[in-house]
Amino acid sequence: MLTGENKSKIDKIWDAFWSGGISDPLRVIEQISFLLFIKRLDDLHTAREKQANRLGTPIKEPIFAAGQDHLRWSRFREFEAEEMFRVVSQEVFPFIKNLHGGLDTAYARHMKDAIFMIPTPSLLERVVEQISQVPMEDRDTKGDLYEYMLSKLTTAGRNGQFRTPRHIIRMMVELMQPRPDDIICDPACGTAGFLVAAGEYLRENHADLFHNEQLKRHFNGKLFNGFDFDSTMLRIASMNMMLHGVENPAIEARDALSNTAGDIADAFTLILANPPFKGSLDEETVAKDLLRTVKTKKTELLFIALMLRLLKPGGRCAVIVPDGVLFGSSKAHLDLRKVLVDGHKLEAMISMPSGVFRPYAGVSTGILIFTKTNSGGTNHVWFYDMQSDGFSLDDKRNPVEQNDIPDVLEKWRALKKLPPFQGEGRGGDGVDSDRTAKSFLVPVQEIRDNKYDLSINRYKKVEHEEVAYDSPQVIIARLEALEREIAGELAELKGMVG
Repeated sequence: MLTGENKSKIDKIWDAFWSGGISDPLRVIEQISFLLFIKRLDDLHTAREKQANRLGTPIKEPIFAAGQDHLRWSRFREFEAEEMFRVVSQEVFPFIKNLHGGLDTAYARHMKDAIFMIPTPSLLERVVEQISQVPMEDRDTKGDLYEYMLSKLTTAGRNGQFRTPRHIIRMMVELMQPRPDDIICDPACGTAGFLVAAGEYLRENHADLFHNEQLKRHFNGKLFNGFDFDSTMLRIASMNMMLHGVENPAIEARDALSNTAGDIADAFTLILANPPFKGSLDEETVAKDLLRTVKTKKTELLFIALMLRLLKPGGRCAVIVPDGVLFGSSKAHLDLRKVLVDGHKLEAMISMPSGVFRPYAGVSTGILIFTKTNSGGTNHVWFYDMQSDGFSLDDKRNPVEQNDIPDVLEKWRALKKLPPFQGEGRGGDGVDSDRTAKSFLVPVQEIRDNKYDLSINRYKKVEHEEVAYDSPQVIIARLEALEREIAGELAELKGMVG
């Protein structure tokens, strides 16, 4: 966790970019990413150098060859501003762009079009010195630093759409409990927040995977998959994963809904995503197999159809959707919900408060959790009415005591240990299905009878407290007494001024 002092240092770096003429938050993060990576290369080379000196052997897999010593962070930071700027812009930056040579890695692909945008020697000198003062000795610190920078996107106006709140991401990851042998995908990955959180979950809960060479290679390669079509976001996502200790994630430039996206089907065991909510696509550009699942131009519906295509049979998905997906009355909305309920196994719908995405969006959303089966399997659906996420639901989003997330996780874990739900009420399953509670189970037939409506208000019962009112005669008597009192006080006032 970053200390207040380190946050202050990051804020100064951020302010230096803004005052130096780079005001686009994504560009600021991109340029800081490049510098952090350059520094990391020097740190790695220094560690290998020290090990070689201790053992009296040549440096194992050196990053910098003979004659490239001046490209190291620890060397060029001592140069005068003009010389530092020349070396970094003309030598170091081309060096990192071609670091992987001809290897087809995510890093190499996304760095191909990278541009060094720091405009002046004075800004570079100032930023290099400020970054040098931030302690980044371990992976956790580097990761927290990056998360703190990404959090600034929430107040970045049009760019806020790229980021899902970190605590919501963590909740979804903990609901799905990634496994070391999973193949995880986010088809609209943005800054790779879901993939990073899944990696951190595995480090915390399956640390032994790093003692298994096969699982370790899987972790640093094909376990994490992300798609995006914005080159800046792809670079930031790749850097984010690398700074969180994932060496070569499969982060790809891909418009996942397009005909030109390529044919990827039955490829992943877990999908975690918050795809774009708004927008309609030209039907001619949409992949035909998605249109066979749901004939629509709406991106929020097409992305769910995409996830069904991407998942292997038995694969799980947790996806954030706008409320319209849950109760929309169009044929496309109805068809999609019917596919989820009857064609696969819909397990849960968690309704989130509308302030979760403030200050940049007030849309009401829910989390759908389902398993791809191709053969049905929905027996009941678990609904949870999440009313607080630990932060105020206004634009300030200050921490508050009310927080349903721990209860969501506790109830979900208890539910997953139980046999299939049978009928109404508590029965023998140990789960309270009281419709006035925050969470309850709804049998699949009831959902079918309600045209596959998945909005929580369709099934939740609200208890209204009975309020006793006095009879009209009593109320009228009180009004008459009040009128007499007012008339008396007016007469007294009239006497005083007369």
